[in-house]
Amino acid sequence: MSAPLLSVYDLYAGYQDFDILKGIDLEVHPGEIVCVIGPNGAGKSTVFKAIYGFVKVRQGAVRFDGQEITNARPRDVLNAGISIVPQLRSVFPQMTVMENLEMGMYLEKNQTRVRRRIQYILDLFPRLGERRAQMAGTMSGGEQRMLEIGRALMLEPKMVMMDEPSAGLAPLIIRTIFENIQRLNREIGLTVLMIEQNARQGLEASHRGYVLELGRNAYEGPARALLDNRDVRRAFLGGQ
Repeated sequence: MSAPLLSVYDLYAGYQDFDILKGIDLEVHPGEIVCVIGPNGAGKSTVFKAIYGFVKVRQGAVRFDGQEITNARPRDVLNAGISIVPQLRSVFPQMTVMENLEMGMYLEKNQTRVRRRIQYILDLFPRLGERRAQMAGTMSGGEQRMLEIGRALMLEPKMVMMDEPSAGLAPLIIRTIFENIQRLNREIGLTVLMIEQNARQGLEASHRGYVLELGRNAYEGPARALLDNRDVRRAFLGGQ
């Protein structure tokens, strides 16, 4: 296997004087989909915030593509090649699909490159092309999530972090979103690190997974092995 694109070592981070994360280790290799699962309060969202510079890392290190990004500013993390799709809806509702995509490259001065990237995203997601002039706030939840993913791809990131891509979506739309993530992984080699409360579907869409509990690694390994692990099923997958 290739060297890790993202490496998180012995990570301690939290809020005020309280550590939510207590020694987390995590790796993502190029071309992988990696899913982080665990119960509420396990520290899943804090891992993302620590990687992206939203909370302070008190111990440990975060390395991405060969460079240290521990406690880097979010803008510097973005420039290093990591984009993020947040859990809460982040589209600009009073802007069109095209305008939302343009916001993914709002600092880019080369308009030819911006137009080229927009066309690339519309080719990846034909439904967005059909709705290019539609106000984002009038789109369905699944279409808005698709737009958020498209906007995250505008800067050609090396990795996309997705915070609960299934949140608030109907079961049929959830399946479509995960199918799109897998399709992008196959077709363009998209590397994805995601948190997912829907543990079973998240693991089914992934190559590897990490199970967190009380801010520590509880289990890790190939996604299929985690799905087949009796203890993981009993504790984290509803015993299914």
